[in-house]
Amino acid sequence: MSADPAVLDTFAADVVRDLQRQPKQLQARYLYDSLGSSLFDAICRLPWYRITRSEAMLLRRHARDVAARLASRERDLSLVELGCGNGEKLELLIDAMPRESGTDVHLIDISVAALKATTARVSRFGQINVSAHQGTYEQGLASVRPFVQHHPGTLVVFLGSNIGNFDPLAADALLGAIREPLARGALLLLGADLVKPEKDLLLAYDDPLGVTAAFNRNLLVRANRELDADFDVAAFAHRATWNPREQRVEMHLVSTRTQQVYLAAADVRVPFAAGESIWTESSYKYTPESLRDLGTSRGFTVTDQWIDEDARFALTLFETD
Repeated sequence: MSADPAVLDTFAADVVRDLQRQPKQLQARYLYDSLGSSLFDAICRLPWYRITRSEAMLLRRHARDVAARLASRERDLSLVELGCGNGEKLELLIDAMPRESGTDVHLIDISVAALKATTARVSRFGQINVSAHQGTYEQGLASVRPFVQHHPGTLVVFLGSNIGNFDPLAADALLGAIREPLARGALLLLGADLVKPEKDLLLAYDDPLGVTAAFNRNLLVRANRELDADFDVAAFAHRATWNPREQRVEMHLVSTRTQQVYLAAADVRVPFAAGESIWTESSYKYTPESLRDLGTSRGFTVTDQWIDEDARFALTLFETD
């Protein structure tokens, strides 16, 4: 069971509510418990999932461009990363920062494991002060507000195409939440996966080794552990589909038979028909133009945009108006 009763109560309430929707859903943020985070790290190393490698390549090429633009604003710098993962990409940016600068790093993630891993990785830089904020992006942004609201030497980092986990309205709202506390002249570095051939997208989200399937099914393992549920994990199949109209990859867990699941923590029974699915994640894909539009609609100006050779991934650097 979770050590934090409030977190457990929220998880239980969200699961009960979302499994009563049509179609049934579970929130993607709950994929990232300790095991889920480790499985996602493994996904990022698969040859079919190129987001991490493409983004890291662009960061290695352009980290000094970002650092130079940031350092021109103020001697002491602040970095805020939303969804820190294991810290490998943030490390590339910090390594490019001027050594004479003092840098405060604020990590925002719902995963304790991710926060610990990134803190350990970036703490080796002597000029770095690291603060970890466990919670949603919105909660984390509220926590860091006092540190950034009058500080133009701030860079918000939102990488890994995590923006793709939000539908268009939610993505717009999140960009507004990022922009709201920032001083004029602060920067946002946004990494996003681009639209590409359907076969490439599906291989990335339904890999031949079954790692993504394990990552998806682990959500049921977590519910069994933390909510005392009785999901038969083997009775749910992983499915990934491309929705061209919405420009998103969808991940589902499909019930392979008629069954009923009991959530003991909430004393709720959930029926499943054979073939009925739980929608666990959406990953929206962008074009370079739609990325620019996303930022400018929320008070950002595009200063640079870098795209890899295969036009598969984009890094966009925005400045607050």
